[in-house]
Amino acid sequence: MNLEGIKDPKFLKNYSNEQLEDLAQDIRDFLIAKLSVTGGHLGPNLGVVELTLVLHQLFDSPKDKFLWDVGHQAYVHKILTGRAGKFDELRQYKGLCGFPKMSESEHDVWETGHSSTSLSAAMGMAAARDIKGTDDKVIPIIGDGALTGGMALEALNHIGHEQKDLIVVLNDNEMSIAPNVGALHNVLGRMRTAGKYQKAKDELEMLIKKIPAFGGRLAATAERVKDSLKYLLVSGMFFEELGFTYLGPVDGHDLEDLKVNMNYARKTKGPVLVHVITKKGKGYAPAENDAKGTWHGLGPYKIESGEVVKKPGPPSYSGVFAESLKKVAREDDRVVALTAAMPGGTKLDQFAKEFPDRMFDVGIAEQHATTMAAGLATQGMKPVFAVYSTFLQRGYDQVVHDVCRQNLNVFFAIDRAGLVGADGETHQGVFDISYLRHLPNMKILMPKDENELQHIIYTAVNYDGGPIAVRYPRGNGYGVQMDEKLKEIPIGEWEVLRDGSDFSLLTFGTMIPLAMEAADMLARKGIQAEVINARSIKPLDESMLLELARKNRPVLTVEEAALQGGFGSAVLEFFHENDIHSMVVERMGVPDRFIEHGSVSKLWEEIGLTSDNIVQRAEKILPRKRQRA
Repeated sequence: MNLEGIKDPKFLKNYSNEQLEDLAQDIRDFLIAKLSVTGGHLGPNLGVVELTLVLHQLFDSPKDKFLWDVGHQAYVHKILTGRAGKFDELRQYKGLCGFPKMSESEHDVWETGHSSTSLSAAMGMAAARDIKGTDDKVIPIIGDGALTGGMALEALNHIGHEQKDLIVVLNDNEMSIAPNVGALHNVLGRMRTAGKYQKAKDELEMLIKKIPAFGGRLAATAERVKDSLKYLLVSGMFFEELGFTYLGPVDGHDLEDLKVNMNYARKTKGPVLVHVITKKGKGYAPAENDAKGTWHGLGPYKIESGEVVKKPGPPSYSGVFAESLKKVAREDDRVVALTAAMPGGTKLDQFAKEFPDRMFDVGIAEQHATTMAAGLATQGMKPVFAVYSTFLQRGYDQVVHDVCRQNLNVFFAIDRAGLVGADGETHQGVFDISYLRHLPNMKILMPKDENELQHIIYTAVNYDGGPIAVRYPRGNGYGVQMDEKLKEIPIGEWEVLRDGSDFSLLTFGTMIPLAMEAADMLARKGIQAEVINARSIKPLDESMLLELARKNRPVLTVEEAALQGGFGSAVLEFFHENDIHSMVVERMGVPDRFIEHGSVSKLWEEIGLTSDNIVQRAEKILPRKRQRA
């Protein structure tokens, strides 16, 4: 079938199972081919082909609302809603978003990127539906990994209490980005092997109804027998006790099994949970056999061999972090590492191999991880929570109250700080400086390259003055020489990388190469720019700032982070608080809007973080300096 000719999912209504099977194969072939060029979330989408087809055949999107939790598994939905022709530009600048996006289609009713939000949003939509008196169905699709998130469990509890008409589809592929952890995962495992719970329950009820009605006593006994047998069956009881009608387990690749159970769910009053078992990567052997999470989300690959196309280059920042942490941990048995379901992404899987008893994967539970780290710190341990910048936002209250307020020695290794590119708005790590800088007791550092990162890791682990955060970007370093011996970097001290007499560029991390390039360009124009590695974002290097004020030298701050409340704001605040009002200070950074997906270099161009823009801003502030002189 020509998938690019699909305009909306109505054509599925009269499709037979045989036609759906053919279409499922066409979709799998399409995804395998397209993503081999663009990269993307292949495994999750290959696993939900039949499920998505049945949902769109039996329900009426967008009247009926599908909420794809996380959004990693929404590619099939995008194909069926008229976007197959845009897959050549998947996750590319100005191209098709890798997650549901309302501006793309009326069929995308909820935008996702962080997990465990779909059930809460669905509860809100169902409540609004009932207030308005409409009859649309609300169907959140949530994975077994996302279901372990605290927010999802809170929503399950509330939905069961309110008894709203909702159909929760639990897409259980037995694996999140990393192997799932936790007691709930074990509960789901027992359900998978317990057989058809609903069929057994229905047969039991039919048997009871055949018992002659010899009075209430016998009827009550029959009910007790039914309840006892329900608990004996075990499967589904967790959800039934929460107030859901449990259907399953359902074979997520058996069209008839899916249809029977979805039709049953559609006719059932109150909340229903349909437990669907799928195979991540279904139909493509390399993805099906993936035990490391490689095929969850990846770059280009060779279709025939499944070989992932990797360009040789310097080590990744995540890899340098993990190797440096192992070095320190060999000398200090107090070092303990934590991750929230991202051992591979943070490279802590390497730490776990060497120190299995000192590594904790808590599942999708950043709040729990943060407070657990605080608990470890109270007992003299050195907890290191490696977390993506965007996901640390989910544990913010715990950072404030449980870590900073108690001034505990917790080390936040903030991965993916700055723009991350293809994953777009929900994953850009540009807010952490703003949401951490104003917290009492918090320190924030960022290295200029991979060599400085290893020294800053050493510094942070050995710091005993309270919480400390180290930011580092996604991707690889620069290939600089790596020192053999680790050393401490003085917190609160900056480094002059290039002398200059006309004005000062204050920057850090990924912006330093741009600043150095801009300084070269300015030098050719006769302007001498001082470039300062402001690697200590909090505290600032106050002595250096006072020296700049003494020289009355214009300052330009450049940061790959939100301008509001960011590093540049901190510099302005310092001069204001010290009654230094003659300084010319300009700021460059991420503007006050969400930044969409695309390559990082393209996004830098879009928001004006380029060496050319630095030169232009410098030339603007220099005449102002001369007019005042």
